[in-house]
Amino acid sequence: MQRLPASGARAVEAFTVDDLDLLAVPQLAVDAPGTPAGMNGGDSDTELLMFRRTAGGYERWSSLPAPGGEDAEFFVIGDRRFLAVASIRTGAGPYDFGTESRIYEWRAGKFLPGQSVGSFAAKQWKHWRIGERHFLGLAQGVALPGQEDRNRPSMVYEWDGSAFSEFQEIPSRWAYNWHPFDIGSATFVAHAEHLGPSVLYRWDGQRLIPHQELAERSGRAFESFTFESEHYLVVACLQAPSWLMRWAGDGFEPVQRLDGLGAREFAVFSHDERLFMVRVNFVLGTPADPQPSLMSQLYEFRGGRLDVVAEFPTTGGTDVAVLKPGGNTDIAVSNSLSAEITFASGVDVYRLVVD
Repeated sequence: MQRLPASGARAVEAFTVDDLDLLAVPQLAVDAPGTPAGMNGGDSDTELLMFRRTAGGYERWSSLPAPGGEDAEFFVIGDRRFLAVASIRTGAGPYDFGTESRIYEWRAGKFLPGQSVGSFAAKQWKHWRIGERHFLGLAQGVALPGQEDRNRPSMVYEWDGSAFSEFQEIPSRWAYNWHPFDIGSATFVAHAEHLGPSVLYRWDGQRLIPHQELAERSGRAFESFTFESEHYLVVACLQAPSWLMRWAGDGFEPVQRLDGLGAREFAVFSHDERLFMVRVNFVLGTPADPQPSLMSQLYEFRGGRLDVVAEFPTTGGTDVAVLKPGGNTDIAVSNSLSAEITFASGVDVYRLVVD
């Protein structure tokens, strides 16, 4: 339906505030003139782009300072509205992974700077609520030679009524993602880790405790859904197989291996009483020789499994947001690279048409 220009788009966050339907797109980097193309290069003194939906599609609306943008998370606490932005690095080479990730607040028709949190290679913010308590998880870290003493584990913050304060460290070296969900009265939070196990944590009433290992290495993201009273969890891994898992009463058991490597993000949605899942693939190969031009998939859940029903091209795909304009089902997919390994790319907006 539309391509929204962006550079190194690492996420797409859809939300509504004051009757504005917005897409927030953090950007990792822009191409630096005179430097060779590469997925880990570029100039990371970037900004987060904001697009507004109009009758004719999405149009550029505003921007926010967000160097090395990796993720954006919109959430609400009472009558206050926030947008947290994860920044992985600053600079144009050499890069500094020790930076700040900012939490903006909506006031008087715009997002204004609020709290800043020290972070190291921040990848994702995620908000969740347990009872009346609000938490904000920051997945972060990267294992680099000579910087081991600067690396940080993932961190969970809790809202104290005026700001977020440190609540709990989650062991990690190179974390990517969070996914909170409930099964009955139990709250779980899955944590994706690249170098070690991705772990499912359970809330025990006071803190998060390890409940189950979900993937041995290369974890990237999760999605959960319930179908006919059965609870499912999908685990995305970049350099290892991804899995559909089913709740077995005290943990998840694998029920289907999803073909192919390179998985980066999932989104589950319903359309005409049918259940679908989008899978966005990132890259194959190595950082020195990446292959960003991949096919990403649309699955339909039927018969207890996920079946591929369509594919679409992505170049360094990073995220997906499900949109519901005017009764239609659209998806916005962020691409962080071009086929030529430059950062000039964009966000593609698709409309689902079911035969």
